[in-house]
Amino acid sequence: MDTPSFILALVALSALLLISKWIRIVTPLFQRYFIPTSIIAGLLGLAAGPQVLGKIVPGETFDSGLFTEGIMEIFGLMPEILITIIFAALFLGKSLPGPKSIWKQAGPQLSYGLTVGWGQYVIGLLMALFVLSTFFDLPPAAGALIEISFQGGPGTAAGLSSTFESLDFEDGADLALGLATIGILSAVIAGMIIVNWGIRNDKTKQAEKPSELSQSEKKGIFTEEGVAAGNLTTRQQSIESLTIHVAHIGAAIGTGLLVQWAFVELEKLTWGAMFNVYIFEYVPLFPLAMAGGVVVQLLSGRLFKFNIIDRQLIKRIQGLSLDLLITASVASLSLTVIGNNLLPFLILAAAGILWNVIALLFLAPRMMPDHWFERGIVDFGQSMGMTPTGLLLLQIVDPERKTPAFDSFGYKQLLFEPVMGGGLFTAASLPLIVQFGAVPMLILTSVLFVVWLLIGLLHFGRRK
Repeated sequence: MDTPSFILALVALSALLLISKWIRIVTPLFQRYFIPTSIIAGLLGLAAGPQVLGKIVPGETFDSGLFTEGIMEIFGLMPEILITIIFAALFLGKSLPGPKSIWKQAGPQLSYGLTVGWGQYVIGLLMALFVLSTFFDLPPAAGALIEISFQGGPGTAAGLSSTFESLDFEDGADLALGLATIGILSAVIAGMIIVNWGIRNDKTKQAEKPSELSQSEKKGIFTEEGVAAGNLTTRQQSIESLTIHVAHIGAAIGTGLLVQWAFVELEKLTWGAMFNVYIFEYVPLFPLAMAGGVVVQLLSGRLFKFNIIDRQLIKRIQGLSLDLLITASVASLSLTVIGNNLLPFLILAAAGILWNVIALLFLAPRMMPDHWFERGIVDFGQSMGMTPTGLLLLQIVDPERKTPAFDSFGYKQLLFEPVMGGGLFTAASLPLIVQFGAVPMLILTSVLFVVWLLIGLLHFGRRK
């Protein structure tokens, strides 16, 4: 990674984001469907890069579009770094309640979320076994693409690129990222359709109609007094507050590296040597950095004896990383790979979207004891690409947070994220399928799917 190319890449990302924010402000269509600026920036970068402009304009001058090869190389390297930052910060600045408290409030949300997540694996593995491998010669690992892309989102899809490569499934990274992009767009469009249906049919009592949102809300800007981005926790003559927050994230990543090294070495000495089964050498750093964040959060409170981490500042760092990650990932997406696998790509996308819609409309009312629409719609957005998408939809149906949906969703994420949606199982699913085969993994995920489905229907659903 040479310095001039790195600087040019940052300049290119900045230009794409600024232009895209302006486009979003002046384009009612993007406002109406709450399309994130980073997605617009990524698509703009894709159009200006080697995949579109480089193919359209003849000659070698524009082989890389408006970007140099060095810029495109850095675009490809950034996601793995940025996703690690995002997950390392996931629990920093958060109070960690006990399991009983979480289960009481978030149990219905958790059972529904895990039912949807394990269902994505079941559907994907069935597709891989009977359609994708049979007719399109894709490896069985393709069965994990729906969950990686829809639950994990573009960050997870991009962050797993090295895992795809190490398992000789290089096309999987671009397919996953393409599916994640489709998932976000589908979540917004389908989500808005379902939200409008829910409002018209009195499924929610707290909703503001999209037509009633202010112009500043639609444009995604604050026209009055701005909202505070966070609170300073240290005095500048000691250390800049932002610096101490970045240091905590670095410590979380370092802890994750230690955990990763320990598990890889343990694997070499135990089951790896005995059974020739290796999993952790393929697991990326970011879910382990998330575990490192929990350790750092607990130690920070004990060492400093007061709250030195401000959650709002942590969220700003995460937000910056996510915007850059999505822009760089989509801009460096390989359309050639998707074009060569167009039919299986469309099959996976259709199956994933259909399952999420069915789960929301038919399972959520039967698994949630109260406020099923608000609880279900936030999970619908999250389970098709990004947590912010789910929160956007929730903001429309519950703008003043009068229902328990927001808090339940937050607590649910504490138990959900370490496993699914970019957690340990998401990261390990690819090497697990390669090591043990698609059929054993289908059996495992089917059992887990049925267990959580029954917990939701028979335990929480009966509390109505």
